[in-house]
Amino acid sequence: MKRTTRTAVLTAGALVAALGLPAGTAHAAPTPRVDLRVLVVSDGGPATDAITAELDTDGTPYTEIDLGATGRPTINAAFLADTVLGVPRARFQAVVLPNDSPFAAGSAEMAALAAYEQTYAIPQVDAYTYARPAAGLQDAAQGGYSGGVDGVRAAVTAAGRAGPFGYLDGPVPFEDNDPAVGESYAYLSTPAAGADFTPYVDAPIPGKTTRGSLVGEYRHDGRRELVVTFVYNQYQQQFRLLARGIVEWMTGGVHLGATRNYFAVHVDDVFASDDRWNSTLNCTPGDVDCTDPNATPDPIRMTPADVTYATDWETRQGLTLDLAYNAVGTVDQRADNNGADPLADALLTRKNQFRWINHTYTHAFLGCVQNITVVPWKCDTNVNGTTKWVSTADISTEIADNRAWGQTNGLPLNTKELVTGEHSGMKVLPQQPVDNPNLALALSLNGITSLGSDNSREPAQRQLGPALTVPRYPVNVFYNAGRAAEQVDEYNWIYTKRAQGGSGICEDNPATTTCLPAPLNTATGYADRIVPLETRAALGHVLSGDPKPHFIHQSNLTEDRLAYPILDGVLNGYRALFADNTPVVNLRMEDIGIELQRRAAWQKALQAGQVTAYRIGNQVTVQAPSGLAVSGSVPIGTTLGGAAFGTPYAGRLSGWNTSVGLPVTLTLPASATATAAVTSSGSPTATKPAPDTRVPAAVTERVPDTAAN
Repeated sequence: MKRTTRTAVLTAGALVAALGLPAGTAHAAPTPRVDLRVLVVSDGGPATDAITAELDTDGTPYTEIDLGATGRPTINAAFLADTVLGVPRARFQAVVLPNDSPFAAGSAEMAALAAYEQTYAIPQVDAYTYARPAAGLQDAAQGGYSGGVDGVRAAVTAAGRAGPFGYLDGPVPFEDNDPAVGESYAYLSTPAAGADFTPYVDAPIPGKTTRGSLVGEYRHDGRRELVVTFVYNQYQQQFRLLARGIVEWMTGGVHLGATRNYFAVHVDDVFASDDRWNSTLNCTPGDVDCTDPNATPDPIRMTPADVTYATDWETRQGLTLDLAYNAVGTVDQRADNNGADPLADALLTRKNQFRWINHTYTHAFLGCVQNITVVPWKCDTNVNGTTKWVSTADISTEIADNRAWGQTNGLPLNTKELVTGEHSGMKVLPQQPVDNPNLALALSLNGITSLGSDNSREPAQRQLGPALTVPRYPVNVFYNAGRAAEQVDEYNWIYTKRAQGGSGICEDNPATTTCLPAPLNTATGYADRIVPLETRAALGHVLSGDPKPHFIHQSNLTEDRLAYPILDGVLNGYRALFADNTPVVNLRMEDIGIELQRRAAWQKALQAGQVTAYRIGNQVTVQAPSGLAVSGSVPIGTTLGGAAFGTPYAGRLSGWNTSVGLPVTLTLPASATATAAVTSSGSPTATKPAPDTRVPAAVTERVPDTAAN
């Protein structure tokens, strides 16, 4: 059945009554209070999920209503607004809808939302809709385009750079990770005749000389909508690039929560050597699981030339490496070579050009006592059958001896940081399902408060004795490979089928994401397959505002220097996308742990309803529990008690401020002041809802370019 549309004309008096405002507000209303909270109306699709994921990452509070949920709240005047101490209150600073009109024609909920947006100047984000006049655009079928946009190079327009997307340099490349899979879909169109529409992100319309909008602002009927006409999920690069701007647009750059783009690289096993993969035996001689009698260890160790290369690289890229060191590597080297160790000499000469982390003296396994007479190894047991653990004294000696060596040699060492060898001491499945009970005391005895962990095992930060863990992302460049051919050979063995000469891990665990259909060419596979894959993964972490560090090994900085193509890919790729006002933030491990801890405490307080924040004119008032670090993002020029709040990033001020339990007030610059006014005309129009979606391969189902009847 064909749905009809109708126009509901609301006078100023009707708007006042509909929103529960005091009589006379239309003419002499006090400046309204707007709570710093976003309303997200979701249809369960990937677009609204992506936006809520960004709000979660930022730490920006929101209320989500699932349109398909039984017993969900009704969106009406009472839900959207009320009065507090005689002041009209808008309960949400922005509205996110799955599309421009997700309700049935003539919906009272849509009318209430439109009236609310008009009255309080509340912006609306259309998370994903199709090009049509109701959204300020011509139908895509009329000179525009609807279809796949994999690999398209979109761009931020001049208006976008001057507005909410000013943190980007301009290009917005759409992913095309697999030519055989459709990964994104879009509608490209120009503004409808007479529409007040400003494109912020656009792309060439195929076969035309014109460009079509992908993200733009539509102003009509006293309302503002951000119209997004491409489908996405929270992990795709194109969304990650634009997510910050979407939040800044909807909040006017004033919101609780903030995020930055982080990248830190830990290099493990410095001063030591790493045993090399044996391509004939398909194992690593020197490791406990390489039991072949012909297995002879072949160590990989950096050289002085590699140190020079590393420091030159740091200067060129503006990033400091964190070196996790094992002092025994150089102590043994000097003992075996009449006191000579050119590598250690080179590193110590340039010691202040790196950050240093205690990685234990000998890289010993600090969990259970390992029984390596079997493969895989297992935990040794006492006579009574209980697990035999490495003692507190032995763990403490590993930590203290390495620290003492570093201090004696003048390393700029943070003694509160520790990464144990193989992240040992902490639980490791399946052999050791619990932490070594002696580890916490050893950490306490040595003043360790920041403990590196393996994100692939434990992605969540946790407390272990006095220490907070800092989950680290492993880069899939192996510790036992110094040359590209070795890396590819081992990669092939791990990720191919047994019939192809591989380990069969992918047959045993189909969920493994790096499985190969066929072995890679050992001469070209590293550059052609592994580098792009690992670069994309690491850059994805950076773009998602994830502060967790990545870790590699010293073996990856020597011989073929396997790590650098990936690290360069991340940093060069990042700088090609972002403006100078949005640099990569390079934190040391302790500071990363503090950032993760603050975020967790902030989210807990938000979920418990312990934070109140609102804006009245150019004043923002925030109240939070005493001792809680409060996160916020505000325009440049904002002050707190006469001093600047936070520090500049991405064209805004952001940061943390510890609450003393009393309300604090931030004063926004005059340019950020906006006064909502009740309109006397320009009522909302009840239009057709966007049709149900059909899922494209890598995202979800797309909407068609015409409305469903």
